[in-house]
Amino acid sequence: MTALTTSPRRTGGPRIRNVVRMQLVNRQTYIWIPLIVLFGTLLITLAIWGVIIGNGGSGNLFGGGAQAPLWYFGVVGVQALTLTFPFSQAMSVSRREFFFGTLLTAAMTALILAIVFVLGAFIETVTNGWGMNGYFFALPGIWDAGAAVAGLFYFSIAMLFFIVGFTSATIYKRFGGIALTVVLVGLGALLVLAMFLIGRLNAWGPVFTWFAELGILGGAFLVLGVVAVLSATAYGILRRATP
Repeated sequence: MTALTTSPRRTGGPRIRNVVRMQLVNRQTYIWIPLIVLFGTLLITLAIWGVIIGNGGSGNLFGGGAQAPLWYFGVVGVQALTLTFPFSQAMSVSRREFFFGTLLTAAMTALILAIVFVLGAFIETVTNGWGMNGYFFALPGIWDAGAAVAGLFYFSIAMLFFIVGFTSATIYKRFGGIALTVVLVGLGALLVLAMFLIGRLNAWGPVFTWFAELGILGGAFLVLGVVAVLSATAYGILRRATP
């Protein structure tokens, strides 16, 4: 008789890459919708600037619409869990593999968005702000720190929004809507308390000075630190979450 043998279960890198491919089956969530939001906002901003200049406006024009796709990354974070986590468990993907594969997918798409931001800023600098002195990507303070630092900053912000959405979804999946509401209200209360204490101690000046001295590069690393903490929190919760 021939002994029955079973092939070992493949783990690690290959299965994490499979999670990336699974997440990117619906590319519009991760790639196309953020880009449509970004360029749609850019076109609307350019049209508004054209109206301003047509009515005699002058001077540098700045738009904050570039933040729109960054906010959408919070929605992407929620969908990354709610839409694919149950399916991944049906495909016998471990929670660890799902988590790291999903985080890798988010990092890849955040990097794409950061590159688009940097390229847009280059275009604005060589075209004198689209020929209108209008700056949508090359915002003062951020772009002044250099292309690499600006790209890192935008990458970190995109990842922050993603992991906030993802962590919120894991709390909801593990503990339910009431628990998520309590957490959000609690965080809001802590923020108000912190603002109250800063005001009572007349410490707003030192706080603003600290942020100014931190700079864009320091701010990017600070945000990435928050991303790391939230990622660890989300992973801990996900380990016990049910599909």
